[in-house]
Amino acid sequence: MSVGATSRSTRSEIDIYTYSKKIMDIPQHIKISQIVDETNQVKTFYFDYALGSKPGQFVMLWIPGVDQKPFSIAYDDGQKFGLTVFNRGPLTNKLFQMKVNDCVGIIGPYGTNFSLRPNTRYIMVAGGYGAAPLGFLAEEIAKLNNQIDFLAGARSASDLLFEKRISAINNAKLHIATNDGSQGHCGFVTDLLAEMLARAKDKEKILVATCGPELMEKKVLDICNQYDVNCEVSIERYMKCGIGVCGQCAVDPLGICMCTHGPVVSRELANQITEFGKYHRDKSGKIVYF
Repeated sequence: MSVGATSRSTRSEIDIYTYSKKIMDIPQHIKISQIVDETNQVKTFYFDYALGSKPGQFVMLWIPGVDQKPFSIAYDDGQKFGLTVFNRGPLTNKLFQMKVNDCVGIIGPYGTNFSLRPNTRYIMVAGGYGAAPLGFLAEEIAKLNNQIDFLAGARSASDLLFEKRISAINNAKLHIATNDGSQGHCGFVTDLLAEMLARAKDKEKILVATCGPELMEKKVLDICNQYDVNCEVSIERYMKCGIGVCGQCAVDPLGICMCTHGPVVSRELANQITEFGKYHRDKSGKIVYF
């Protein structure tokens, strides 16, 4: 190998090292300031910390000796932020055992966010705990005096999130759908969206934002394609690093990482992700079909 080649190789290694040092954030050890029981399986954990996030972004939450996982940000007023968490798996089980003043590690915020557009009618379609980032979005959009239709779906009335929170937002109208008919429309929340868009005028002034189970999101995308309405989708994938290095959350066929190019993607980009609504990959990289 020539001297020149060696020098270029060395410079490349230095550049990679410098870049990795720049993007690898150090976890902030933050105390839990408040815990709110939302349902039997969902809690919101609040932290007195100026995170500076935008609706749709996420943080990596680390519990030493347990694991690190991504969580969408459900609340951020500039002085404190909140994470709404569904209890499933070792990390969330440990988190649910923690109390006020216990510490966790927080890295972020990361990822893309939902658009904040003036003079736009927002229709938000939330499925289950997918209401978390959309509740945050609704509060931010209300500051623009935009019309908001918040469509909340759940299996039953006992699983609904943020009823009082959404109802208290100016210019926001809450629409509820439950699978068992225990509250609101009996059926899927996407039924409400289809009916709403069928009646809507000035469709070019509408933005649909959705977060929830992927098959629900895919139906939202299909409905928006049918009515040619702009939409933004928060796509969940298994994430390990949160910064686009490990490639765990890369999607087919584009190869882009959802932790950097997502989780919030446009209608156009969602239509290019052929695995969307069909399959995802588990932590080993194995394809798992919905």
